[in-house]
Amino acid sequence: MEGVSYQRFPKIKIREMKDDYMKFELRETDASMANALRRVMIAEVPTIAIDLVEIEANSSVLNDEFIAHRLGLIPLVSDDAMGMRFSRDCDACDGDGQCEYCSVEFHLNVRCDSDQTLDVTSNDLRSTEPRVIPVDVAARSLASESGGFDSPDQRGIIIVKLRRGQELRLRAIARKGIGKDHAKWSPAATVTFMYEPEIHINEELMETLTLDEKRTWIESSPTKVFDIDPNTYQVRVVDPEAYTYDEEVIKKAEAMGKPGLVEIYAKEDSFIFTVESTGAIKSYQMVINAIEILKQKLDAVRLQDTEDADIGELAQHLGRGGL
Repeated sequence: MEGVSYQRFPKIKIREMKDDYMKFELRETDASMANALRRVMIAEVPTIAIDLVEIEANSSVLNDEFIAHRLGLIPLVSDDAMGMRFSRDCDACDGDGQCEYCSVEFHLNVRCDSDQTLDVTSNDLRSTEPRVIPVDVAARSLASESGGFDSPDQRGIIIVKLRRGQELRLRAIARKGIGKDHAKWSPAATVTFMYEPEIHINEELMETLTLDEKRTWIESSPTKVFDIDPNTYQVRVVDPEAYTYDEEVIKKAEAMGKPGLVEIYAKEDSFIFTVESTGAIKSYQMVINAIEILKQKLDAVRLQDTEDADIGELAQHLGRGGL
């Protein structure tokens, strides 16, 4: 009905949560809000990444630009990113982006003096801020404290390889940024959501099929959504979320002359999110930060609407000869 508005109260239910992985349900909202949350997580949750590299000495096989690019893509622990200033907004350094409020300085100084090839890795980066270090270095440190075992494969992210006499010496500045500006600032490895499926089997029609026909129908699904009960030989739904909306089982039922054998609907107000983090921030913190940023955006829209309404009322008042 025109002019009628309603308010939603979205709910989140966490299914699984690790530092780098999270799966949760978002209910009682619509696709626009779900997609807004996904886009904010990918492109607008801030992290810290190397943004400026000053090469002092480089005799490696890689040119300066290549090394600078590789350094920028090393994920850094960004737990403090929300509290940092963007370099363009920092008044302490007049936007120079090289002060303690908006940046972190790194140094790297490696020289190969042996006949064996030397790997220069993220472990060789030295930070002026102990809380902002490469993610893999922080993970290894945590594993060592808890008695974990470091395998040779955990030696760090390789930046370049040096032979005898070659060296790499540089200074790097890491700054706060968002994925919208460059992918190196995105905290998300992947963020996906799907509509929660609702599946209803027509039991009466299903019983008209033979056991072999039931098996054939079940196998038409590329994912294991259905199964046969070994005792009753009834077809049951074992994993509705494995359904990929490919409609293969619906097409198979029609080909078998049994249209309406199964009905599958997408719940339009229920979504299942899968979030994977690069490690810059923990997966659950990425979700929390995204919700906070989305809330700030909605508050800004609400404030703008209020200001526009006030201006409109003032214009009407002036039009009637007010003041």
